[in-house]
Amino acid sequence: MRNWYGDKGGFMILNLIRHGRTAGNIGKKYIGVTDEPLCPEGISEIKKIDCPACDAVIASPMKRCIQTAEIIYPDRNIIVRDGLKECDFGDFEGKNYAELSENPDYQMWIDSNGTATFPHGENPENFRKRCTATFLEIVREYNNLVVSMIVHGGTIMSVMSEFAVPHKDFYEWHVKNGGGFTVEYFSRKIAILEEI
Repeated sequence: MRNWYGDKGGFMILNLIRHGRTAGNIGKKYIGVTDEPLCPEGISEIKKIDCPACDAVIASPMKRCIQTAEIIYPDRNIIVRDGLKECDFGDFEGKNYAELSENPDYQMWIDSNGTATFPHGENPENFRKRCTATFLEIVREYNNLVVSMIVHGGTIMSVMSEFAVPHKDFYEWHVKNGGGFTVEYFSRKIAILEEI
């Protein structure tokens, strides 16, 4: 495996994997704090993943992430971190674009470029800070190990938009269910080794 940091060494490898599909994902709904399990299609798709090797498995506490981790790494202890949870979409939870199209709060959120706080939910910037802070805690705790993180799309997007080189905006890092990246992390920078 190449070391893009030259002689500095001490880099960390992480597998950032999005959970499998849920019924809400199939319906293109905003599913953040709603604790949905994987749907049958999601379970079937995750079973086909070639699981990347790792020393530790860390997951969001949501059912969809725990189930995905248990399928990919059936013989591993799963370490849960609350800070990796998906964003709380507030009043938009469980609804899709079509269901929200006449909602003035939703239009205001769209007009804000996705930066406004979700009504009765979480502020997107605070969500991203929470995810990246938890990511940095994991990096410090598991330095020099290979770690698989089974998390949400928004969690991966937060981490990648903050640390990946070259830089891309948050929404450009969207990954499909069961997808993700194997990356090198060093000195607050991420380089992609391969897509999962």
